[in-house]
Amino acid sequence: ILLKHSHQLQQALNSLQLNPNMSTPTQPPALPKPVIFATSGLGGMLGWAIIHPANTTAVRMSLASMQGDTFSFSKMIREKGVMSLYDGIAAGVLRQVFYATSRFGLFEECRDRLHEIRGKTDFAGRVVVGAGTGATAALISCPMEVATVRMSNDATLPLAERRNYTGVFDVVKRIHAEEGVKAFWNGAAPFAQRAALVGVFQVATLDQFKDLYAKHLNQKKNSISNVFCAAMTSGLIYSIATMPLEASKNRMASQKPDAVTGKLPYTGTIQTLRTVSANEGFMALYNGFLPYYMRCGGHTVSMFIIVQMLRDYYKSMQ
Repeated sequence: ILLKHSHQLQQALNSLQLNPNMSTPTQPPALPKPVIFATSGLGGMLGWAIIHPANTTAVRMSLASMQGDTFSFSKMIREKGVMSLYDGIAAGVLRQVFYATSRFGLFEECRDRLHEIRGKTDFAGRVVVGAGTGATAALISCPMEVATVRMSNDATLPLAERRNYTGVFDVVKRIHAEEGVKAFWNGAAPFAQRAALVGVFQVATLDQFKDLYAKHLNQKKNSISNVFCAAMTSGLIYSIATMPLEASKNRMASQKPDAVTGKLPYTGTIQTLRTVSANEGFMALYNGFLPYYMRCGGHTVSMFIIVQMLRDYYKSMQ
């Protein structure tokens, strides 16, 4: 029977191979690179607009002990007003143009390139890529980070020490004129180190947790619930891991030279960590942790959900 019908079987097989209308399982088309970077930047900017008040609170709590003060949220609102929570929001959003675009966009690009080379995407690969792209993004966006820290905290300084910035462009202009270009990278080392850890604990672990929750909680990968659960988990982990570096970065970015010696009190990450731990105790590096987690967790959740929504919308329009 097989011999009798072999000619017909061969014709049927050829028809299956050559017929372009036959549906075959295919991977969804990859997003264009401009869309990856654009959605990353927009997600970062919109996410930051949501959580900026938490960042302002975290910065002020973190720097209060450096200024010899005890932070009080109610006192801050009473004296400065609710809108003071939005001090520096222009610099914060502008920072995301550089930081989120390069950090998240570069991560996906480098992750996919590494997959092509190695033939697989595992946690170790995500860690390496996350750390490298995070540090790179920090160095690119450091000038806007310095501007954000200074504008967020300026209103809490004694009147004689305030810089009285009028806006983000005033900050940039005055730092350049009064302190030189180098001042834009004050705190660059702890910022880059923190960003490398963020790249590992936020971006890389988020990618990993999305896979885990899709497998063990029966979630559809990249659905809103999947992104939310993964983002909340990675946000908590990276908040705990990076808070000391965040505190060091804030102090280095906002510091002024000593009036007598002319020297800056903080010169590097390790020196800052040691000095603060010796003078104020190690837990002083965790001053402002709750609003910092609200900022980290909130930005992680809002950013990645917005990014996913933007990409889903783009795909629906194709």
